[in-house]
Amino acid sequence: MHYDNMEPAVFLSRPNRFVAYVEQAGRQEVCHVKNTGRCRELLIPGAELYVQRSENPDRKTALDLISVKKGTEWVNVDSQAPNKAAAEWLAGGGLGTKEIFIRPEYKYENSRFDFYLEAEGRKGFMEVKGVTLEEDGTARFPDAPTERGVKHIRELMRCLDAGYEAYILFVIQMKGVHSFEPNDRTHPAFGEALREAAGKGVRILAYDCLVKPDEMTIDQRIEVHL
Repeated sequence: MHYDNMEPAVFLSRPNRFVAYVEQAGRQEVCHVKNTGRCRELLIPGAELYVQRSENPDRKTALDLISVKKGTEWVNVDSQAPNKAAAEWLAGGGLGTKEIFIRPEYKYENSRFDFYLEAEGRKGFMEVKGVTLEEDGTARFPDAPTERGVKHIRELMRCLDAGYEAYILFVIQMKGVHSFEPNDRTHPAFGEALREAAGKGVRILAYDCLVKPDEMTIDQRIEVHL
């Protein structure tokens, strides 16, 4: 996936979950943060950023924060990017076939899943989780408690009982990681639910991404340690 209208900036501060102050050409600008996670290890004063300028004159903020440089690598922090990248990955044969029917934002009973999938006579649902937290080469999710994430896992287990396949795809929005783990320190209930789901047959997948300031593409499968 590719972004247009990208511009460099420098991170200054983040007064709340939705807004950051950035510097461009010596001027302070207000920027929308498209990620409600903490991102504390990424959004530090002086960090190099790339922001996307909106062409919508009615927006309160003209800029969206898209990518942050951590060391020598770029990290995508756009929470909408994982689903878009996952759709491209699925259509390109990510699950082993390009002959696949993909329907995003699919409602099933009282749930809404990121993707409904059909391929080779099989039917299933997939939830996608974007990962931006990395510690010593290990990617972890979540970086803040997520009751919604636990709910999604439990809903996928019910889909298994109804005869569907079920997947959770962790899209690690960077390179330079060797494994994925649930972040039990931040939200132990999420890790417990993920381990229970894996034991019942939900497929837990994790992939890293090739990230440039204006691009993100799902790349290689990463080991999952539960």
